[in-house]
Amino acid sequence: MRSITQSVFRRAQSITQSLLGAVAFYTAIPLPACWGLDFQRVARWAALVGVAIGGILGAIDLLLAWSGMPALTRSALVVVLWVWMTGGLHLDGAIDTADGLAVLDPQRRLTVMRDSVVGAFGAIAGAAILVLKTAALSEISTSRWLCLMAAASWSRWGQVAAIAFYPYLHREGTGRFHKDGLQLPQDLLLGLAVALAVSGAAGWLGFAIASGGAATALISGAWLYRCLGGHTGDTYGAVVEWTEVMVLCWLTCWFG
Repeated sequence: MRSITQSVFRRAQSITQSLLGAVAFYTAIPLPACWGLDFQRVARWAALVGVAIGGILGAIDLLLAWSGMPALTRSALVVVLWVWMTGGLHLDGAIDTADGLAVLDPQRRLTVMRDSVVGAFGAIAGAAILVLKTAALSEISTSRWLCLMAAASWSRWGQVAAIAFYPYLHREGTGRFHKDGLQLPQDLLLGLAVALAVSGAAGWLGFAIASGGAATALISGAWLYRCLGGHTGDTYGAVVEWTEVMVLCWLTCWFG
């Protein structure tokens, strides 16, 4: 009996450390290193971390609405907080990806993406992402908290799908351990279940949200694979950002 208890405790401890590692990796929330954070398989928790991010942003949005702040100002502030909560991790990837795709020579694209200098196309892409998120969110008048959670969860499931389905283009890099540590199909199905559960909270509209979210997430990853022949840590971020944008735009049709 004691051995069973110890085994359950170690298993629970391992899961907790992995989940906390995902929070530390995907967000700017400071967590003590003494908690024994495990980063080996953090990708499996990406969608769940997205739900948490969307939930926190949704709660902040409700507080700002209660204070009487207008929708556009509130939306802009939520988007800024969104970037801050993620440490700009995914936005930076989307910017680098845009700079790489702007190069006509396919052989130079990965080299340009690794350059830390932001080019014109990267700056335009970053601005477009922020503007589109703010505009779409300002047009959503009901269930804004749910829309934020749906966008954040489906986008991160799209990242896991890109990790699972397509080759990684670098021998090393921040995204390599994601590819090496992913276990299929359970890690992909876990994120899918989380995103579907969030969509289901919308009732009969859940099917529309899930269909749009899944399609956008998969198309984003497939398109970048077609352009580059695989994925990198930067393109994983691009999948997250552009899926969030398109899901929010899609949701204006239903919650606007």
